Amino acid sequence: MTGKPRVALLIDADNSPASKIGLILNELSTQGETNIRRAYGNWKKTELKGWEEQLHEHAIRPMQQFDYSKGKNASDMAMVIDALDLLYTDRPDAFGIVSSDSDFTPLVMHLRAKGAAVYGFGARKTPEPFVNACSRFLFLDDLRAASGSDEGDAADADRGPRLRMPPAELRQDRKLVALLRNAVQSAADDDGWAYVNDVRQQIGNQASFDQRNYGYSTLTKLLAAIDLFDFADEGTSNVSVREKRDKPPGGARRK
Repeated sequence: MTGKPRVALLIDADNSPASKIGLILNELSTQGETNIRRAYGNWKKTELKGWEEQLHEHAIRPMQQFDYSKGKNASDMAMVIDALDLLYTDRPDAFGIVSSDSDFTPLVMHLRAKGAAVYGFGARKTPEPFVNACSRFLFLDDLRAASGSDEGDAADADRGPRLRMPPAELRQDRKLVALLRNAVQSAADDDGWAYVNDVRQQIGNQASFDQRNYGYSTLTKLLAAIDLFDFADEGTSNVSVREKRDKPPGGARRK
């Protein structure tokens, strides 16, 4: 099959901010064509009034779900049923799940087990099991615009993240340090150098990760900020890293 990957966007409107939908669609556009767009909720609720304009502007189909029991969210169940139906009928290549609710964790695990990528979007309060289950999860709280920039772009402006974690705080995050070191080591050549793009791929194989969750628009900038790595060929598409050694690296990475 040729053409762009097909993405199905499913939104838990009861548990998601309408103001971030433009950012979410922009992010998903880098993964493929979002040709299925649905938002679930009880649209009779005044709390969902803010979604109305966004639904029309972004061609999102509202999926009505009444609340059958007080304190129970029937919209979640409807969203799960539709996701499974889409998986076995339309067979999209990826799903975008917008929610901060950990109840969707089993769904995400099933979608990925069947070969679909899952891109999650939610608040920082989102439980870790749901975050980790996704192929990639992006926290929306502090993000104001999608960066859309790739590695090696020296002219990249930090248009996405607003709040950066300082280097000292980054180095205290043992899980982050271990993840980055393991990824660099796995992608490294005999001299210890690894292309940043290869490091990104290794990270994607290990964990749900997005550098913008730490306040950095590119992985290169996060690696530089944590100050545990040397760089070569900076400002190019071949930018490379390796763990710092006693002697600084000399010359370009490869000839």
